[in-house]
Formats: sequence, structure tokens, C-alpha cells
Amino acid sequence: MAINNAWRVRPDWDELIFPEDFPVDRLPPSRGNTQKLTRADVFVPAQNAYGGFVYAGGTMAFTAAYTALKCHQPQVLAFLGCDMVYRPDGPTHFYGTGDPDPLRADVTLQSLEAKSARLMILAAGQGCACVNLSTDESRLVFPRAAPQEALRNKPQTFDPEKVSRAQALEAELGYFVASGRYWEEAKKFDAAALRRLDTLWLEAAKTAH
Repeated sequence: MAINNAWRVRPDWDELIFPEDFPVDRLPPSRGNTQKLTRADVFVPAQNAYGGFVYAGGTMAFTAAYTALKCHQPQVLAFLGCDMVYRPDGPTHFYGTGDPDPLRADVTLQSLEAKSARLMILAAGQGCACVNLSTDESRLVFPRAAPQEALRNKPQTFDPEKVSRAQALEAELGYFVASGRYWEEAKKFDAAALRRLDTLWLEAAKTAH
């Protein structure tokens, strides 16, 4: 599954996922019979099945992962080029030196590490391991893996009591936006409460290291 412009990296992608505001002129000019485009009508309900964008994190790397979990039921989710480390100068993974998402201020992305921990735990709950194929600095908390070894990985362990507490807090806060356009309701979200939630997810994932 390729995200946004990443279809340009190599031709053998199976699925391209991109947000509603992705420019039409940046889509692949043609694609093979087995290659499909995945839009909001697919990824919004998929991510909503895992609690929605506020809790999952409003950036396409996480959206793609939750969509894969829902639609493809994988045993391994292997990430490459999704480290989300954006330096102030020089080229980054695919943004160059511009200032698009996720460099914007976003209450759902106060801790990319916590959002990746949540994803890793929910994936493990359905028998899927999350691994990072990158060797660069990363905001993802997944174990590292070499490409030839990635499929051997097993789902990570976690603290079920902390997971229960995190999920209880999510239910208590009730920050669910069915449309996926969470930014339209951002004033309703308590940043401090979301930081407490992030802490719980990170603590729940500590046994995975």
C-alpha cells in the first residue's frame, strides 16, 4: 500500500491511499488491473472501526495502517518511509522542505509515538505484528526488522490492564467524529486529556520493547 505520492517510488504497488484534498494531477496517470485507489469512502469507516481519527491520529500513515488492518486482515504490517521525522532543513522522506501535513499543529498528533503504540497494540489484538523496515531515526515505536525477516515477526506483547484503562478513557471522552473531519470539531477536544490518553497507550506498550 502506497501513501500519497509514494506510488512514484516503484511501479509494483497494489493500492494507493490518499486524502480528499490530494491533487488530482498527482495521481498515477495509469495503473495496472490489480492496482486500486483507496479514498475517504473506504478509509474513513475503516479507521472509525478502530475508534476514529482523534484517537488513531490524523495523518495518512496511521490511516493507511488502520485501513489495511480492517480491509486486508494482515499478519504483518511493515512500514518503510513513514518515520515522520521532519528536520527544519534538507530533504525529508517525501515532503521536501515544505510545510504540509503533518507539520501543522494538530491536537491528535501530540505524540506520534503514542499513536504508533496504540496502532501496534490494536494490531496485535487481531494477530498482526507491526514492524519498521527503516534504519533511520523514527517516531514509530515498532520493533525494527530487515525486509527478509519481517514476515517472521509475531504480534507484540502489551499490558492488558493499561489497554483497558486507555480504552475506558477513550469511551469517557467520546471524541468520535463519524465524518472523519475531526478538525472541524477540534475546539471540543481537551489537549490535556488526550495527553493523558497518550501516556496510557505508551505505558501499555512498554512490555513490547
